[in-house]
Amino acid sequence: MEVTQILAEIEAQISKLQQAHALLSGLATTGTATAAPAKKKVGRPKKTVSAVAAPVKAAKATKKKRTLSAEARKRIAEAQKKRWAEKRKSAA
Repeated sequence: MEVTQILAEIEAQISKLQQAHALLSGLATTGTATAAPAKKKVGRPKKTVSAVAAPVKAAKATKKKRTLSAEARKRIAEAQKKRWAEKRKSAA
């Protein structure tokens, strides 16, 4: 075999390999079945359209804020202090 003939065969093989490389790299970028599966994303999922629309509806139906009277707060505080005292007695 002559050197020129060997070089021609090598160049033919190189061009075939380049075509195969281009074909395979094209498949990897298009995301076909032969490509590796996509990794699962980590973290909090992004908002969806329905999730963003839901709070807007709830804002329309806002109720009047409920407040406790001073007398009711005092009764709740005394009841809680009584619970804490009972818990301290049973722990001791």
